[in-house]
Amino acid sequence: MANQSSRYPILCASFNQDNSGFAISTKDGFKIIDSNTGRLCYDRAVGAFIIVEMLYSSSLLAIVGAGEQPSLSPRRLCLFNTTTGAPLREMTFLTSILAVRLNRKRLVVVLQEKTYIYDSNSLSMLDTIDTVPNLKGLCAFSPSLEGCFLALPASTAKGAVLVYNVMELQLHCEIDAHRSPLAAIALSSNGKYIATASEQGTIIRVHLVSKATKSYSFRRGTCPSTIFSLSFAPSLQLPDILVATSSSGSVHIFSLGFETNQRTKMSGSFLGSILPYSVNDALDPAHHHVLHNAVSAGVRRAIISLIAYNGYFQEYTFTLNSQNESTWSLEREFNLVAVISGNAETS
Repeated sequence: MANQSSRYPILCASFNQDNSGFAISTKDGFKIIDSNTGRLCYDRAVGAFIIVEMLYSSSLLAIVGAGEQPSLSPRRLCLFNTTTGAPLREMTFLTSILAVRLNRKRLVVVLQEKTYIYDSNSLSMLDTIDTVPNLKGLCAFSPSLEGCFLALPASTAKGAVLVYNVMELQLHCEIDAHRSPLAAIALSSNGKYIATASEQGTIIRVHLVSKATKSYSFRRGTCPSTIFSLSFAPSLQLPDILVATSSSGSVHIFSLGFETNQRTKMSGSFLGSILPYSVNDALDPAHHHVLHNAVSAGVRRAIISLIAYNGYFQEYTFTLNSQNESTWSLEREFNLVAVISGNAETS
């Protein structure tokens, strides 16, 4: 997720495919940080970048410069090896690159009106998708090879989303999700669900990708708000959880069909979400917590990781007991900009 404002030290932030690590960029360079320990894994001070995407925890990065110097053009994609500290391949496009997504088989490059699909290993171009004007580079990608989908806006007038099968290189479906244009899209890691929010920001809808049918509709609030991010919990574990962050400063959790009498703990799971400001006291569960479709089935826990554009990483534990009562607890917080080699200092 790229920051459109220069008021904050973080220019972009992104979690890797399994949320075990994340990348941030500042005006000076980029850093790779371990989500579990806060340890700085890699640091390169060579200028500003607007895109830094990881391939799991491998040495491969996909990076795009912010254009503040000729060598860091926003039209140039660099596949970078952190082990050697050298580029593996550079690819230049006619217009600015707005988003990059990748897994072990596919590389996706999103421009304003075109999206390119490449083979991740040979970098041969497999397909080109002509899209409606996509000024923000909205897209979603499920990295699982068994359910590898790409979602893109299908209209500038309404909240329609195009779902493309990246492995089979064919259109899977088109979903009319909202009356207003899209503001956020997310796919679960296994490609089972797609979540969408419109520019109104009051309703979040979840569709089953295989059948293109609406499965859930959640109300975030009654007043319009900008949805900054949507993130699914790791889909190999039940229950499936969706987290939304918004300009209201709140974080909302929605549950997708808890199984009755299913006892599940997610103490080792991370949900990657990006929030423009520090949440501070906005996570008061009595004020902002939203959770639907839950049934009594013992205690459930989730660990939620937040990156704020003001430069802070925050990790919360969310707990839901058998009486459907929830609590939030701040476990860790540290300044990402000040992270140095070794473990980050926590506050």
